[in-house]
Amino acid sequence: MPTIREDETPNATGIPSSARRSDIIPPPTLAVTEELLHALPKTDLHCHLDGSMRLKTILELAEQQKVKLLADTEDGLAKAIHMGQVCKSLEEYLVAFDVTLSVLQTAESLYRAAYELAVDAAAENVRWLEVRYSPALHLQKGLKMTTVIDSVLEGLRAAKRETGIKCAVIVCGIRHINPQTSMRLAELSVAYKNRGVVGFDLAGAEASFPAKDHLDAFRLILKNNVNCTAHAGEAYGPESISQAIHSLGAHRIGHGTRLREDGDLLNYVNDHRIPMEVCPSSNVQTGAVQSLESHPLKFYFDYGLRVTINTDNRLITDTTVTKELWLAHRELGLSLEDLTTIIVSGFKSAFLPFREKQDMLRQVNQEIATTLAAFEKRPAKALRQPA
Repeated sequence: MPTIREDETPNATGIPSSARRSDIIPPPTLAVTEELLHALPKTDLHCHLDGSMRLKTILELAEQQKVKLLADTEDGLAKAIHMGQVCKSLEEYLVAFDVTLSVLQTAESLYRAAYELAVDAAAENVRWLEVRYSPALHLQKGLKMTTVIDSVLEGLRAAKRETGIKCAVIVCGIRHINPQTSMRLAELSVAYKNRGVVGFDLAGAEASFPAKDHLDAFRLILKNNVNCTAHAGEAYGPESISQAIHSLGAHRIGHGTRLREDGDLLNYVNDHRIPMEVCPSSNVQTGAVQSLESHPLKFYFDYGLRVTINTDNRLITDTTVTKELWLAHRELGLSLEDLTTIIVSGFKSAFLPFREKQDMLRQVNQEIATTLAAFEKRPAKALRQPA
């Protein structure tokens, strides 16, 4: 009986590791551009529905639902929700969610938000999108939790029919809402397993609301073999990450910005190949890091951790996966080879069945190789990054 999985051994023919992807290692002469990064297949594993709407949609839904917003123009609303701005406090950052949630209380609005998010992701060649949200936050006008889930799943299915993007849902428990609500959400996740829901998450304020308070919900999740992740190490120290892994049994870690403060835990995460859902620009916006230059992403990657790059909140942070990859190159010095390895790590870390993941990875590796070869053949002037 082998002691390590076949897909992790050097001679395996299953999921390839970066060390043996010589067929897609880019030529040293190929420049990194946003155009190239846009063309590559990608994942977005950490993306909040209520933080990733279109400004125009918010305004239109507010008008239809007679909801009073902080502004009545796209520019005014962008400023009101501090779109793409570094926030002075958590309260300032959370204003945006008050705005988006105010118009996400009907089945029609949830369908539209999910559909548009998936279409927007597909437009930048995201092939696997995991959309997370908490149904408990969409009940202000009397919706049932099942209606919330069904509406979002229907919107994602419509986007798949139109664009081909594959999508799934992660249900979020909320730290500062009572643990009984987390249990109801866990039960919902179990019921919708294999029906579009692929995981369970714990989001919300870390500092005063420890993960262990929601242990019963995660016990139910694990008992039913449902994938789980948890926001941890973003606004609180590595103890939060330790609780997520050892108490909740998290298969992935959301953010994990402060993992570097505990070397022993960092090595545990690395040894057990626990993926990190890294959201660089969002971490700057919320004050989890002071600047992109000080973000631990490159250290994590260089050390060998399985890191993925994600958006967190496409609207609030004013970002895309393409932009996040570009910033990782420009601000942190990650090479094209580094970025393609991180892209493949996204597909490796997806909450997908192993065989389905294998098939997707074979396609993705071939497409990366084809895309890099096509860009290599283009005239040099076409590869220059605009100033």
